Amino acid sequence: MVLLAAACGRSHADEWPEYLGPGSSQYSPLDQITRENVHELEVAWVYHTGDADLEDRSQIQANPIIVDGVLYATSAQLKVFALDAATGEPRWTFDPFDGNYDLFGAGVNRGVTYWEDGDDRRILFTGASRLYAVDADTGLPIESFGDGGSIDFREGLDRDIGELFIASNTPGVIYDDLLILPTRVSEGARSAPGHIRAYDVRTGERVWIFHTIPHPGEFGYDTWPDDAWQSVGGANNWAGMTVDHGRGIVYVPTGSATPDFYGGARLGTNLFANTLLALDARTGERIWHYQIVHHDLWDRDLPAPPNLVTVTHGGEPREAVAQITKSAHVFLFDRETGEPLFPVEEQKVPASDLPGEVAWPTQPVPTAPPPFSRQVFAETDVTDLSPEAYAMAFERLTRVRSGGQFVPPSREGTIILPGYDGGGEWGGAAVDPDGVMYVNASEMPWILTMVALGAEQSLGETIYANECLYCHGTNWQGDPLGVYPALVDVSLRMSRQAIVGVVTNGAGLMPAHQHLSDDEIEALVDYLSDTEDEVPPVNGGVKETAASGTPATAYTSSGYIRFLDDNGHPAIKPPWGTLTAIDLHTGTIGWQVPLGELDELSEQGLLPTGTENYGGPIVSAGGGLFIGATKDEKFRAFSTDTGRLLWEIELPAGGYATPATYAVDGRQYVVIAAGGGKMGTKSGDSYVAVALPE
Repeated sequence: MVLLAAACGRSHADEWPEYLGPGSSQYSPLDQITRENVHELEVAWVYHTGDADLEDRSQIQANPIIVDGVLYATSAQLKVFALDAATGEPRWTFDPFDGNYDLFGAGVNRGVTYWEDGDDRRILFTGASRLYAVDADTGLPIESFGDGGSIDFREGLDRDIGELFIASNTPGVIYDDLLILPTRVSEGARSAPGHIRAYDVRTGERVWIFHTIPHPGEFGYDTWPDDAWQSVGGANNWAGMTVDHGRGIVYVPTGSATPDFYGGARLGTNLFANTLLALDARTGERIWHYQIVHHDLWDRDLPAPPNLVTVTHGGEPREAVAQITKSAHVFLFDRETGEPLFPVEEQKVPASDLPGEVAWPTQPVPTAPPPFSRQVFAETDVTDLSPEAYAMAFERLTRVRSGGQFVPPSREGTIILPGYDGGGEWGGAAVDPDGVMYVNASEMPWILTMVALGAEQSLGETIYANECLYCHGTNWQGDPLGVYPALVDVSLRMSRQAIVGVVTNGAGLMPAHQHLSDDEIEALVDYLSDTEDEVPPVNGGVKETAASGTPATAYTSSGYIRFLDDNGHPAIKPPWGTLTAIDLHTGTIGWQVPLGELDELSEQGLLPTGTENYGGPIVSAGGGLFIGATKDEKFRAFSTDTGRLLWEIELPAGGYATPATYAVDGRQYVVIAAGGGKMGTKSGDSYVAVALPE
């Protein structure tokens, strides 16, 4: 039996058959485009999906796949489509929401998965909480898969989650006839567990499950409170996975347990949160694991699929797996044993002074490679763009806690650097056959401030604190870049019925809150409308959630707050975004350059400062590295040898996605989604492919 290209290591060099390329390498052996001719690249075709939402800042984060001359990807509203990869001409489109995307709060999608067995060719993808299978040639649902072409993956978690939010942003991976699926869950006090599941690609039946929050009797159960498996959520893989087909191992990086920033209800190291898991891809049995953050209090999810690499270590070739982190570390492990190839030290870290919290006393830190981003915000790092910016930022820095990684959350405020979005992020790292890793990073400091959830709070305020505060903030202002909208005067801008609908079903990037009872939703809307009556205290200030009785937190974060100067620039000196080459043989940095620039600062004579960036790089045998990702909405090519900028164009909107490269009829293309919508930039609906002139 011949199975999927990606599943069997399909060797066609002209394809990009799986998310982030074979082995999550983000590498292609194509070499028609070289360092010498890359400056000749021109736009070959542009495809418009036609469904950008300019008002709500829609995004397209998909890394397209290309198989047999056909490109498969997703749109801003998560329609799945197929294009002629040489011309951009559409072949088919499938809308899982039947025109009602706005009713599902489905968020973003980073691509699709391809599988084939003879004439049976399938595209598997997720929309909201359903996994779909459609015919790769026609886009029609495969009726024999699940319930008429889809399954509800809220089911089969070995725990009744009711209406708790669960989705999947990232494509699953194929092993033989199994699809192993990532999941996204809420980051608040009430969230689903992030157990890893594999499904039969033909029927949609669950084949195996691995409990990332162990059940009684399972390894790791003693790293949690006794009842955590029934009440705590998270420890999910949202970033994607990597399969070693020869060994039959799937490598699964997991995120933090929930809630993100206060662990009073989950004391312990919390296996298998923040862990690189090596599982038997056929059975789901654990082979080895390595926990990279113990009892995470900083939202240090492992953010990207690991890379499969071969390195020389101790004079011998070693098959390794490399994992980047939000904190800008690279961990390198033996693929079969999990042995770190560079020493990892358990370093002592500060204790927490929040009542009820017990931060773990040590954290693992690799001795090599060095971090690819700054991790300490010292007084000498304060911005000097202007005297006013310096004064404002310096004064704020003196009022918060700093000192590097693993300073616990505090009521005064704690510097998180790199920020919640890395360091390393979901765009992933590229690795070439020479054992060099290429990774982009943001160097944006954030401030984590904890607030107490007091007994005097009303039900509506309690629901807001547990469900809404992270994104919309204590003052309802949202974020200054407009990703999370302000809720001030929302009752004057929307009808009560409309607010109830958005809270219940979600909208755009906002997830559904169907786990809230009718009374809770009404109380929340009353609170947002400033019409709520007083509600008696709940449990003396350490509340229990009204819907499920599971423990909530005594403290929560005041929101996702970037540390900016008075002009909206990062409060730290540049660079604010970087691109780095790391030699994985020696654990040393080869080069590092700024990534991105801001016109208003360049016009003042400043060197490129770099910008925050979302989306990753790819490299090819021709010696070029391609990346969008930056706030300036450009698509660039760099030399893999030196980091020198070789070429750039302006995209119709920001390319906040990882590109792909492929060839059709002997012509090499590089394609990227230009969906914009991040960092205050406009939204777009384009896929842009470039190639050398014919």
